[in-house]
Amino acid sequence: MTDSPSAALPDYLSGLNDAQREAATYGSGSGVVAGPLLIIAGAGSGKTNTLAHRVAHLLAEGADPSRILLLTFSRRAADEMSGAYSASPARSRVSMPGWPVPGFSWAGTFHSVGARLLREYAGRIGIDPAFTIHDREDSGDLMNLVRHELGLSGKGKRFPLKGTCLAIYSAAVNTRKPLAEVLLTSFPWCAEWQTDLKGLFLAYVNAKQAQQVLDYDDLLLYWAQMVSEPEIARELSERFSHVLVDEYQDTNHLQAALLLAMKPDGMGLTVVGDDAQSIYSFRGATVRNILDFPEHFDPPARRVTLERNYRSSQPILAAANEVIAQARERYSKELWSERVSSERPQLVSVRDEVDQAAYVVEQVLAQRENGIQLKSQAVLFRASSHSVRLEIELTRRNIPFVKFGGLKFLEARHVKDVLAILRWAQNPRDRVSGFRAILLLPGIGPKTASRILENIQAAVPGCALLPEQPVQERVQPAWLEFATLLEGLPQRTWPASLEQVAQWYEAQMDRIFDDAAMRVADIQQLARIAATYPSQERFLTELTLDPPEATSDEAGVPLLDEDYLILSTIHSAKGKEWTAVSILNVVDGCIPRTCPPAPSRRSKKNAACSTWP
Repeated sequence: MTDSPSAALPDYLSGLNDAQREAATYGSGSGVVAGPLLIIAGAGSGKTNTLAHRVAHLLAEGADPSRILLLTFSRRAADEMSGAYSASPARSRVSMPGWPVPGFSWAGTFHSVGARLLREYAGRIGIDPAFTIHDREDSGDLMNLVRHELGLSGKGKRFPLKGTCLAIYSAAVNTRKPLAEVLLTSFPWCAEWQTDLKGLFLAYVNAKQAQQVLDYDDLLLYWAQMVSEPEIARELSERFSHVLVDEYQDTNHLQAALLLAMKPDGMGLTVVGDDAQSIYSFRGATVRNILDFPEHFDPPARRVTLERNYRSSQPILAAANEVIAQARERYSKELWSERVSSERPQLVSVRDEVDQAAYVVEQVLAQRENGIQLKSQAVLFRASSHSVRLEIELTRRNIPFVKFGGLKFLEARHVKDVLAILRWAQNPRDRVSGFRAILLLPGIGPKTASRILENIQAAVPGCALLPEQPVQERVQPAWLEFATLLEGLPQRTWPASLEQVAQWYEAQMDRIFDDAAMRVADIQQLARIAATYPSQERFLTELTLDPPEATSDEAGVPLLDEDYLILSTIHSAKGKEWTAVSILNVVDGCIPRTCPPAPSRRSKKNAACSTWP
C-alpha cells in the first residue's frame, strides 16, 4: 500500500496522502458548497492534519473565514488544529496564524460555541444575556441546595446524593430519553425515587432560571431548542456556510440533533471521527451518530476512509485490526503502516496486582536503560483506582510519576474562589458563586451569607446595595472593603478587574491556607491566562468549559525531577503518543468488550498487563 502525490497540486496539499487529499479537497472546483462528508479516520491516520487542510483548502477556494464553524471537543484539539493549519501556506488567506484568528472566530468546543450563540440570541429565546455558567461542582452544589430545600435529604431511606442526582439529570438531557428509561438502564438502584427526582429536577431548573445561571448541559439543550425554531435554524444555516465537526463518534443525541437542525440537507457539513474510538458512552455519547450519519441525507453523505497510520508499527496495527474486526457493526477499514518492526505486542499473565505492579516497574526501568526516557513511557488503565498498587510500588522505588485524569486547574479551591467572585460580580443572583465568595470573609458564616443573598434576590435588579447589607460590627470594615471591590469591578477594563480581585484574594490566602505560597502560583497563572482573552465573559465561559491543568504541585507534577513516568486513564490518553506503553488489567470486566467474550481458560482473577513497545 503506497501513496503518491499527483502533479500540479498546490504546495500545501503535496504532503497529504491520497485519502487525506480526497477528504481535504472534496467538492473542489464545483463553485458551490458541497454536500455532506464523513471522514472515517483510523487511529494515528493524520485526522487533525487532514481537517486543518480541508479548512485551508476552503479558504484557498474563496470561502469566507467568518462563515466557517469548527467544532472540537477540547482546547487541546483546537491548539493541535492551529499548529496543523498554521503550517499551511493557505493560511495567508487570513491575516495571521493562530487559533482563532481575526476573521476566523468561530472555532471551539460545542459548549463554548453554544455559550456564544446563546448570549447573542438571548433576547429572542427568553434568557438574560448576562447569565453565568456553572461548572459541574457548582451545579452539584445548587442541586444539593434544592435537594435540601425540598426535604429530600431527610428521607428515611438514603436519597441519591447530589453527584448522582446531577448525573441522572445530565443523562436524561443529553440522551433525550425519558427519566424512567434513564433510571432503568443506567441507575436502577435509584428507580424507587423517580417521582421525587422528577420534582427535584423541576425545582433545579426553576432555581437556575431564577438565578440566571446555566449549567454545562444547558448550553447544548438551549442551543438545540433554539434551532428547533425554523427561522433561527435557517439564519444559522445561512450564517455558517461550512460546519466541520471533529471526533463525531463522541457526540450525543443532543449534539447530533442540533447539527441536523442547522444543516438538514447536509450542505457544507463535514464530520470526522472513528466508530472504533467511541469510548465516551458514560457522557451520553452514542456510536449510532457516526454509524447512521450518511443515511440522514439524500443522497447519502460521501465517505472517505483514512487507513494509513503514522504512529505505530505494523505488528501493533495487526493486533488492533483483529480487535476492531470483532465489532458487530462498524465501518470497514484496515489500518496499515510503512513502519516495520520485528517486535510484537506482548500479552503477559500475572498472578495478582502485586505481581502486575512489579512486572510493569521492571519493564519501565529496562526501557529506561535502553534509552527510552520515563517521559516517553506511559502506563494506561481503565479506571483511576486501577493504578493504586502501581503507585505504591513506584513510590517505594523512588520513581517519579505524573498521573493524568486527576485534579484540574479549575478544581483547585483557590482558583474556584477567585472565579466565584468574578461570577458573582457579573451576576448577583448567582447564589452558589455568591455563597462561596461571601464565606471568604473572616467572621461571616452560612446564616449571614444566606441572609445577604436573600436580600439581593428580593432587591430591584441593579440595586443590590452591598455595603448596606447586615453584617456584625466586627467584620464591617472587611465587608465594606469587599463590597467596594465588587461594585467597582464593572467599571474596570479587562483584565484589570481580575488583577484587582487577585490582589484582594492573595491578601487573604495566608489566613485561609496553610500552604498559601504554593497556591499563589496558580493565581498568578490565572492572571496570565486572563490577559489572553478579550473580555471577562469569554474568559469565564472558556475557562469553565475547558479548564487547563493546575500549575502547582497539586496537579502531581514533580518539581524536583526532570524525568517522570506518565500514568493515565485511557480516556485522558486519547490522541497522545509515547514510545512504550503498558496497559493494566487487560481482563474481562476491567476493559469492556463490545462483543460477547470468548471462552477462556484463564481465571478472571488473574490480572494481565499488555506492553506495546
